[in-house]
Amino acid sequence: MKDLRRYLALKYIQYLVLSSSNAVSTLLGLLGSAYTMILLQSAKVSSKSTAVLISSLAQADILVFLSLVSDVVSGSFGVSPAASALARILLTANSHMSCVLLSCVAFEAYLITFLPLESRSLRTVRNARLISRVIWMLVAAECSLFLVDDHLRASSSSGLLFQLSGAAAALLRSLSYILGILLRIINVYIYYKIFFSMSPR
Repeated sequence: MKDLRRYLALKYIQYLVLSSSNAVSTLLGLLGSAYTMILLQSAKVSSKSTAVLISSLAQADILVFLSLVSDVVSGSFGVSPAASALARILLTANSHMSCVLLSCVAFEAYLITFLPLESRSLRTVRNARLISRVIWMLVAAECSLFLVDDHLRASSSSGLLFQLSGAAAALLRSLSYILGILLRIINVYIYYKIFFSMSPR
């Protein structure tokens, strides 16, 4: 459907084109996600693997909403380092989830375009749900590590646990940054291939 394509275009611009989020793109993203979640409940939208991935992408913006609520609460009752850290980590989780899910949608579009028959057994609703759950679990584990590291830093802890969590968090942030760049390159390549394969020769 055209509305889902527009939503994906908005999300690609928000997470894979813009260098950083701003108030306008965040608000548009939240509104688009709310509309998409309602749209996906319609009988007009068939239950396919792409719809499952898009649904998970829209649900990821719940983390942005929770981050905004956390900011409002911490602003109303005084700035709390823990609340600020939580809001920041929720935004990070949303960004990472959205980038990976958008890449999954792009990869599926590549399979549909170039390997429609060979990939049919892979492009199932069950596999899409499994992929979405795995992504949620990995991002939750990442955020848990960041929360532990922030808590240890805030409490001025020292020792082996502090050193290990600090090193692991720094390594994970570096890997996330590199992965983000790679995903941007891969997405551009995929849609470049799809565009020119569908262009009239």
